[in-house]
Amino acid sequence: MALKRVFDALAALLGLLVLLLPMLVVGLIVKLSSRGPILYRQNRVGRQGRLFRVSKFRTMFVGSDRFGSVTTAVDDRITPIGRILRRTKLDEFPQLWNVLLGHMSFVGPRPDVPGYADQLQGDDRRVLELRPGITGPATLLFRHEEELLALARNPKAFNDAVIFPEKVRLNLAYLDHWSFWRDLGYIVATVAPFLTRAAGIDRRLGLDYEAFNERLTALAKDY
Repeated sequence: MALKRVFDALAALLGLLVLLLPMLVVGLIVKLSSRGPILYRQNRVGRQGRLFRVSKFRTMFVGSDRFGSVTTAVDDRITPIGRILRRTKLDEFPQLWNVLLGHMSFVGPRPDVPGYADQLQGDDRRVLELRPGITGPATLLFRHEEELLALARNPKAFNDAVIFPEKVRLNLAYLDHWSFWRDLGYIVATVAPFLTRAAGIDRRLGLDYEAFNERLTALAKDY
């Protein structure tokens, strides 16, 4: 996957240069909107299980992480500005720095907090061969994850029993069928979903959003 890493480094550098001014504006808004730092940094599990510090614009009130890592759409720990940043994914911009440093890739599994990916067993541990990503099949299909979690009476139980195993399955399939062109497809599906939908690319990438959401919504009611 040498081509993948070269693409990641060059695209991340370009992205940081192009988005420098918008990131400064977002950072200022975060700072003025609530008490606390601009960036939220946390240990996440990376490639081969090595920990790294992920960077995101802070979207929650200071100290919120002590109440757990599972977040629903109605979580009152999220700041008003944070809700906008999460919905638009603007909070992810600082992760371009993680991509440039080689901690992450543009496409791959979302980086998990310790206690999930690092506890995988057997064949599932192959997921750790991948660098965590900003987007990917699991990220796209779970784009409304917080809304799904809000449907469950016990969000953590639903996450642990259904959502996390489903992400592992999707990420293993991504690993087994990886190609540079599929990566480009996932990136386009993230930034311009109307294009991939109109061209029928979503289906070729296995992104059947409606059927997937219907199935997960039904399962959430059991938790």
